[in-house]
Amino acid sequence: MVSTKITASSWHSEKRLLITHISGDIEKEDIEQWEASFRNALDQIEDNSTFKIFINMHGFKAVNLDAHKRFRAVIPLTLADYGWKTGYLGLFEEEAKTMTFKNTRGIQCVGAAHSHQDETKMELYETRFSSDRERFFTNPEEAMQWIDGWQIPNQEKKEIAKLQSRNNDMAAN
Repeated sequence: MVSTKITASSWHSEKRLLITHISGDIEKEDIEQWEASFRNALDQIEDNSTFKIFINMHGFKAVNLDAHKRFRAVIPLTLADYGWKTGYLGLFEEEAKTMTFKNTRGIQCVGAAHSHQDETKMELYETRFSSDRERFFTNPEEAMQWIDGWQIPNQEKKEIAKLQSRNNDMAAN
């Protein structure tokens, strides 16, 4: 039986929530399509703002090693461009040391929910790497409920307002 492939991402500005979804028997070309949708959704986020993300990988299966290698780097490297260090980078300490973290266009990722069907992996990640800002789930509905209800802390909102004010001042001069 062939599973349905999903490679889609969407930005929900009213919730400050980016949802990215990859599922099915996935080849390298599918991952490239998914990554393009992910970057397109990121491009829709306003400069000097914050966002939270739901990474739905439930049902994902790389069809070969090339696809798996390509997939494995997308989330941590892309989110590093928005100041987010994915919790499970703790498994790859040497690779994590070489990563560069920045805030593309002044945008900061401040919370993440991950969903995947591998119960052993998700339990390990939840136990070792979860925090009040990042959680790991086997049930995508629970992951969505958690991230949807998670509020972006006021401190981040204040810092973004400062950045916006500073940028407006610089633009005026």
